[in-house]
Amino acid sequence: MEKTDVLSALTEMRKNSKKRNFNQSVDLIITLKDLDLKKTDNQRDIFITLPHPPSKSVKVCALVGPESVESAKDCQKVISQDEFPQYEADENKIKKLAKEFDFFVAQANIMPLIAKVFGKVLGRRGKMPNPKAGCIVPPKTNLKPLVDRLQRTVEVKVKTSPMVQCKVGTEDMKDEEIAENIVTIFNNLLHALPNERNNIKSVMVKTTMGAPVKIQGW
Repeated sequence: MEKTDVLSALTEMRKNSKKRNFNQSVDLIITLKDLDLKKTDNQRDIFITLPHPPSKSVKVCALVGPESVESAKDCQKVISQDEFPQYEADENKIKKLAKEFDFFVAQANIMPLIAKVFGKVLGRRGKMPNPKAGCIVPPKTNLKPLVDRLQRTVEVKVKTSPMVQCKVGTEDMKDEEIAENIVTIFNNLLHALPNERNNIKSVMVKTTMGAPVKIQGW
């Protein structure tokens, strides 16, 4: 994918998008073809680190033992093992967490307890701490580098539908930054597909309320 083609599509997207009274997201839509998703070998779930944060509001919650509370202070919320019983007693508290936070980080040696207390709710929402994203860590790990990286991380799933849609930026970002994010996601997904470019039908960009614009060549 050529970055110049992406920039042209972003220019057209902005031209055709009406001004709204909120900062719209910019989404990338990739439609796939010739991919039998009933076969688990063809399914994909990948975490991609982007050059630029696609959002200013990625929130991380740490689920850790008491010895790791201090080293997890850079997360937006830290829940110590001592507090787990109150969540186990009230599933609604876990549902609120799942709604509020984008990523959950877990201390590895208490992962079985975390699964027992939080797994039912977080698992249904695809929010359980995921080792593919580096979200299961040893005790006393300094989480600042991980939190910083998660600000630039998107999850791309190809499981039940032959289409990927993910946020790559916001209207107030520079086109150059959004284009670099798009090319990064495209290349990572391309190389993860069994037949690479032969599995890609089309690639488009759109704002939250705008119409999709096709990226030339795809």
